[in-house]
Amino acid sequence: MLDAKAEVSLSKFMTKMLRHTPEQYGLILDPEDGSCLLEELLDVITATPKWSGITEADVRQTAANCEKQRFAIEGERIRARYGHSHTKVAYPPGEPPALLYHGTHKSALSVILKEGLKPMGRQYVHLSEGLHFAALAGAAGESLCFLRLIRLRRRIPV
Repeated sequence: MLDAKAEVSLSKFMTKMLRHTPEQYGLILDPEDGSCLLEELLDVITATPKWSGITEADVRQTAANCEKQRFAIEGERIRARYGHSHTKVAYPPGEPPALLYHGTHKSALSVILKEGLKPMGRQYVHLSEGLHFAALAGAAGESLCFLRLIRLRRRIPV
């Protein structure tokens, strides 16, 4: 069983592989959902000397305990839920909830109000259904503020 510090470290490594550079580790992600076999991910993890003793239970524990809910395990497959920096994974369009939040640093607020929300070098703007995840995604500390976004009933062309 991993301690909390090891879970965070393993979570970051898993994030790098599943969201950013799978090809660097020889992982081939499913182009529809970005998943791979849990066994394949474990093989890559344990090939790294630091993580040679990691088990499937450790990976499952790390995914389950990740505060930011970065991973989904479905059967024998694992995927990153969000944040892919490569273009090999496409998210299907969906109907957003009526209310979403965006956490940001107060210093960015005036620019956002003037120019709108932008992904700022990422593929997507991070929106959350609740304040907890908006706070995790936003800036840390006392300078955190939230934008509350209300979905319009009609679609506006982008």
